[in-house]
Amino acid sequence: MAGTLVVIQVILAILIIIVVLLQKSSSIGLGAYSGSNESVFGQKGAAGFLTKMTFALSLTFLVNTLALGYIYNNEHTKSVTDQLSIDRPAPASAIPDEDKTTPLAPAQ
Repeated sequence: MAGTLVVIQVILAILIIIVVLLQKSSSIGLGAYSGSNESVFGQKGAAGFLTKMTFALSLTFLVNTLALGYIYNNEHTKSVTDQLSIDRPAPASAIPDEDKTTPLAPAQ
């Protein structure tokens, strides 16, 4: 399920990039290459349609992101640190008696 949503997320990101680049701006963007958009989308041109399409795609992207986060958190309940093995020091009673009599510092 999460894999499918990731693929949809990538497709949505690419579509948002394309739709934003097609919108008219001061530098016209990629809209300069599609001169017939005014006749296809109506009298106002593609501005209204592309604005609505950008809003719909961004809303879908947001909902998909939230769904991905929810599903990922449900599937991965353990932390990476839960899988680490911790080596604990041996208890003091396990030290042999001969080590207890050994001086800690050398005699002078």
